[in-house]
Amino acid sequence: MRAVSVRPATHDDLDALMPLLRGYCDFYEASPSDVGLREVARTFIDLPDDEGYLLVAEDEGAVVGFALCQWKWSSLNGGRIVVLEDLFVAGPARGRGHADALIAAAAEIAREHGAPVMSWVTGQGNRRAQAVYNRAGATAEPFLEYELEL
Repeated sequence: MRAVSVRPATHDDLDALMPLLRGYCDFYEASPSDVGLREVARTFIDLPDDEGYLLVAEDEGAVVGFALCQWKWSSLNGGRIVVLEDLFVAGPARGRGHADALIAAAAEIAREHGAPVMSWVTGQGNRRAQAVYNRAGATAEPFLEYELEL
């Protein structure tokens, strides 16, 4: 089995990230503009890790996945936590440990900056992702997420 490589994204990764970001959005039936997606990626690349970060997984030098994380305050946890907003691995690269490695790397950065928790949500029917999250030692919380479009 090949070694899984995860590192912080750079501006040189933007072209490789775009189809992955679009694939993630397509999976969740969202359709933001390419301009918006590129701006999200640029912003997270430029942020210091204690505000947000974008990691990429590589397979033989090609970017095949990403994890986008940001910080928020949590009264339930008594401090700042990291929210794993987006996690995606391209179809042909799935099952090779990239998602596990992205979660572990994201958690390590959160831990280094004192986060007591890293949280995320996924679709109820996304069983493949749930298997990865369970394998990582995460537990599902009994909350429903609501969204108000503005």
